[in-house]
Amino acid sequence: MMNSIKKKLIVILGPTASGKTSLGIEVAKKLNTEILSSDSRQFYRELIIGTATPSQEELKSINHHFINHLSIKEEYNIGKYEKDAIIKIESLFKNHNNLLLVGGSGLYIDAICKGIDILPNIPQKIRKDINNKFLEKGLNWLQDRIKEVDPDYYKYVDTKNPQRLKRCLEIFTTTGKKISILHNKKFKQRNFDIIKIGIETEREILYNRINDRVDKMISDGLIEEVEKLLKYRNYNALNTVGYKELFDYFDGKDSLENAIENIKQNTRRLAKRQLTWFKRDKQIRWFTAGKHEEILEAILE
Repeated sequence: MMNSIKKKLIVILGPTASGKTSLGIEVAKKLNTEILSSDSRQFYRELIIGTATPSQEELKSINHHFINHLSIKEEYNIGKYEKDAIIKIESLFKNHNNLLLVGGSGLYIDAICKGIDILPNIPQKIRKDINNKFLEKGLNWLQDRIKEVDPDYYKYVDTKNPQRLKRCLEIFTTTGKKISILHNKKFKQRNFDIIKIGIETEREILYNRINDRVDKMISDGLIEEVEKLLKYRNYNALNTVGYKELFDYFDGKDSLENAIENIKQNTRRLAKRQLTWFKRDKQIRWFTAGKHEEILEAILE
């Protein structure tokens, strides 16, 4: 049982490359607390450079949870994350009045703040039929189907990720319901308060930061990191920006120059989808990136 003081979960969110990691560490130090990650790409210990995982120094400076805690070979989903994270939050609140949730994965943030409905089991025949049609007709067919059956989901999902798109179509075919509605139908009541802080910046500045970060990833060894993961490329965790583009390079389908440019372009698109998702949430209080003192003051109030 928690004591009578109402605990607070402070959510620091925003698009990729907006500066959430450094802000989160600064706030955590000020509040003498710990950080839970809601960046689903940073769960996997094999994906370090391409997911902009906090550095070893940053991880040592503040206790982080749900970073590098899984292998790409392990099956994990948003339902398991919700269960695991709530258990961890309840445990950490025994020693802290405030906790931080930091990340840019909108679905995973919503899983903690609002909860998600249990998604239905998909009959094997439906799953097989959809996969066969995808193999026959390609990604464009899958994208067109999602745009038709669930246009709201299409606005923010990674439209180049066939696994996400197939899952959406499987659910719609099985239940006749949109995945966008299933995720947000009823909010679960949490026994802690939630404060949402959004980080945003001008588009041109954000895009320049993304481009610079990709260049740094390359110089830090992203190509070598991807090369070591080639034999695991069929795992869903690797169907993500920064890895799939370099797989095309190693397959001889693209030049290294084009692959790097595609990483930048797809990361910019990811940032745009993240903002589209977050702007739907009227509980988020937005601040300009870099205004750490102003944000700290607002949180302490």
